[in-house]
Amino acid sequence: MSALMEQIRQFRTPPGSVALWWLGQMGYIFKSPAGTTLGVDLYLSDSCAGAVPGLDLNRRVPVLIEPEELEVDVFACTHNHGDHTDPETIRRLSHKGAMLFAGPPPSCEVFRSAGVPEERIRMLWPGAALRQGDLELRAVFALPTDASDLNHLGYAIRFGEGPLIYLTGDTAWHELVAEAAPRKPDVLIACINGGFANLNHWEAAGLAARIEPAVAIPCHYDLFADNAADPRQFRAALSVRAPRVRYRQLRHGEVWLYPPLE
Repeated sequence: MSALMEQIRQFRTPPGSVALWWLGQMGYIFKSPAGTTLGVDLYLSDSCAGAVPGLDLNRRVPVLIEPEELEVDVFACTHNHGDHTDPETIRRLSHKGAMLFAGPPPSCEVFRSAGVPEERIRMLWPGAALRQGDLELRAVFALPTDASDLNHLGYAIRFGEGPLIYLTGDTAWHELVAEAAPRKPDVLIACINGGFANLNHWEAAGLAARIEPAVAIPCHYDLFADNAADPRQFRAALSVRAPRVRYRQLRHGEVWLYPPLE
């Protein structure tokens, strides 16, 4: 088993906290004090390389957990783009019969095609929720970024009475995105890459100003050379548009606790 997966298995999340690990792009694993684990948008292959002629979509971050080694209670996807709902990752999972798989309808079709049993699939749409153990995963409206998938979601994530985390998924800017987002989440995880119609650093900072999280984390800027951004621009934009929001940049594969231990 990979060192990171073993670390996640052995990690004990303190009461009232949530632990999370960033695996690149929009991919995260979350763990609760009760031991419930959630994976979101886990892209654990290099299947996007060569998918779009003329674009460099080769991984720039190593695969930190091989799909065969992944163990989570819930495997959720925000939409059906290959770096968010990856057929290769899902086909190679060794624990399909022990996980729940959640996402919008096109992602559910990928789950089925990759051999996930029907009874393990949960279809989600804006406002729908999945509960597993102490996890409540609530789907939030996200604005699609192109016509190839019109079913984008974000997620509001909470374990028990712990912190509320809002992950935007891939979304373009619209007033509806800000109106539908949860207010005053503890943590906002936002795409900032701007390319291909996603939120750019300025728009993501504007979203933070509207919903007032305690902490804002940038993502979706790191994995592909031709879909990259500088997270320091988001930090600077926050200082102008949402100066009360704390900036936090995560490192791949390193645990982050919220709230942090004193």
